[in-house]
Amino acid sequence: MPHLNLEYSDNLPELNVDVLLLRLNHALVGSGQFADEADIKSRAQAFSQFRVGTAPAQRAFAHVRLAILSGRSPALKKQLSEGLLDVLREAIPAQAGLDLQLCVEVLDMDRDSYVKLRLPS
Repeated sequence: MPHLNLEYSDNLPELNVDVLLLRLNHALVGSGQFADEADIKSRAQAFSQFRVGTAPAQRAFAHVRLAILSGRSPALKKQLSEGLLDVLREAIPAQAGLDLQLCVEVLDMDRDSYVKLRLPS
């Protein structure tokens, strides 16, 4: 915990996904909400088959879904989502002729049923 999923359209050729995931992880560490940086698990998936809206315009998206243990305030979740959106905005610049949507959602994982086991190396 937390789990960060980045989904994005594959028509963003300038996107360096490894660097973006690292920057997103750093933003989470910097929030002070997660005690151990090794607890942050992030992954990314590109979509070659996607549609944004109905118009034939060139469109793209990047969507971050952050799942955290329940119990945090709405204000804190808003702060986390805005911080992650700032990272997306810096990493994925606007491109001429491309309608780009960046979004972040923060989801609660049930604290009572979440379990984790970390095996020693």
